[in-house]
Amino acid sequence: EVDFWIIPIIQGFVQIEELVVNYSEASDDDKSSPETPPQESTCVDDVHPTFLVALISRRSRHRAGMRYKRRGVDKNGNVANYVETEQLIHVHNHTLSFIQTRGSVPVFWSQVGYRYNPRPRLDKSENETVSCFRAHFEEQLKNYKKQVIINLVDQTGREKIIGDAYLKQVLLYNNANLTYVSFDFHEHW
Repeated sequence: EVDFWIIPIIQGFVQIEELVVNYSEASDDDKSSPETPPQESTCVDDVHPTFLVALISRRSRHRAGMRYKRRGVDKNGNVANYVETEQLIHVHNHTLSFIQTRGSVPVFWSQVGYRYNPRPRLDKSENETVSCFRAHFEEQLKNYKKQVIINLVDQTGREKIIGDAYLKQVLLYNNANLTYVSFDFHEHW
């Protein structure tokens, strides 16, 4: 009898836009390489195809929280502040999808204090982390089949301890459906 008062809510973002690509506004140099002679652009349906682009982000209800206050993984394999973002493109009766997920590094870690950018620390040992790390990626692989992990933590500074623990867990898990890439954007900033 209380269903009338309960409203299902998701935390996320949705935006859908219609885009038109106008090939005639591009110069011949933009359409071809120097070795390729200029050609008339043609499209299956029309000269100005319409694309429907949608961006949908869904934030998990598990381990949601404020930055610096909610970090790492829990005993069930849920990572803090996990978000799944899907990009959909619909053109010529075809729909393409690309899904990207993000979340906290799936090891037991935290940051203590209220000052800006507190130093991270590991809260549990490597052995205590293995089963939770495994639970996290088993769920990921069940949902998405293969994953490319891009580790964005600072590889040389104060976050190094977290990055090293992450890499160690990936190596211990040793799953052929995971590809690990370390990209230190601090170095390329």
